[in-house]
Amino acid sequence: MERKVFGLGDIVQMKKQHPCGTNEMEIIRMGMDIRIKCTGCQHSVLIPRAKFEKNMKKVLRAAEAPDPE
Repeated sequence: MERKVFGLGDIVQMKKQHPCGTNEMEIIRMGMDIRIKCTGCQHSVLIPRAKFEKNMKKVLRAAEAPDPE
């Protein structure tokens, strides 16, 4: 099984939806724990990385890389 690739600022789809009705979350902090923010109601949740990787379905939109100017 290959490891899921995701990064800071990505919009990901989770297996279960948030109580507000959306299952799209934005990654706002990464480390041993990952903080995700609901794109519907802006509520944020801190969850362990292992649980996040298990419950993440796929990356919907990757974060744009900053322009090197």
